[in-house]
Amino acid sequence: MPQPSVNNVHIDAILTNISVAYLQNTNNFIADKVFPVVPVDKKSNIYFKYTKDDWFRDEAQRRADGTPSAGSGYGLTTDNYLADVYAFHKDIGDQTRANADNPLNPDMEATQFVTQRLLLRREVQWASDYFTNNIWGTTITGVTAGGATAATNATKWSDYAVSGTYNNGYSNPIADIELGKTTVLQNTGFEPNTLVLSYSVFQKLKAHPLLVDRYKYTQAGAIVTEDLLAALFGIDRVLVAKAVKNTANEGATGTYSYTVGDNALLCYVAPNPGLMTPSAGYTFMWTGVSGGLGTTVGVSRFRMEELKADRVEGEIAFDNKVVASDLGYFWYNII
Repeated sequence: MPQPSVNNVHIDAILTNISVAYLQNTNNFIADKVFPVVPVDKKSNIYFKYTKDDWFRDEAQRRADGTPSAGSGYGLTTDNYLADVYAFHKDIGDQTRANADNPLNPDMEATQFVTQRLLLRREVQWASDYFTNNIWGTTITGVTAGGATAATNATKWSDYAVSGTYNNGYSNPIADIELGKTTVLQNTGFEPNTLVLSYSVFQKLKAHPLLVDRYKYTQAGAIVTEDLLAALFGIDRVLVAKAVKNTANEGATGTYSYTVGDNALLCYVAPNPGLMTPSAGYTFMWTGVSGGLGTTVGVSRFRMEELKADRVEGEIAFDNKVVASDLGYFWYNII
């Protein structure tokens, strides 16, 4: 037996060029990508809303010489936003910092940890405010094949065709989305330009025989991406929610799920917020807690002398506002 052994000539040490932390890619989060973000300098305020019906009536008339023109007006109301403040912190003890080995960096790691937790809170709140039942002007509930009997339900997109046919109640997501586009356009004059999908719904659509049949001749061998789906559905963009949350308490075995349910939202989104600019939703971000930026997490560090520690604290303040519910068309439990 060789002496000394391989274990005798080396003492394990901390690697300084690698460590493992589950930092979710910020591309997985969609809360700041779907609706325009409106930076505001006050925690709450009001904004004007013009009465929609008044802008769609055909009231202009022929005018005889020497007679007054036909006339009318429009209603004006107000609505408000209230940006709730969310906060989270991580303490760094003096002893922990002094004793940390390379490559640990407690201050940088605490900042990343706090930021991730607040971004996740915003993502979960986005799903609660926008991506669930009975929020939008039209809600369609997914049912099993053969069960779609009312205007308020549709066959689940996970129920594929049998023998290449799409009758007998089997799903047709292309027709469903076209109906959604038509409904929003007829009710508002604006054609939807954005489709938001949960990751599970995205997976089912990618493999749906109707869609595969469409793109296999024009995009042979192509990977089905959000952009390809947008082209197939004739809309500007498709966004897929991929963020994951753990609902178990600290110390318990992790219980993981997506932050959004098996739903889909078709809506018109204004390219930019502005005066007299409709949009299905706006996200009002209060700049008072984010260093005046309005779209990011505000992070500060201050001394907790009684703890002999520094506290890294993050804040974010926002209100996810449904501005025009009739500009949204929603599929609930569609797979």
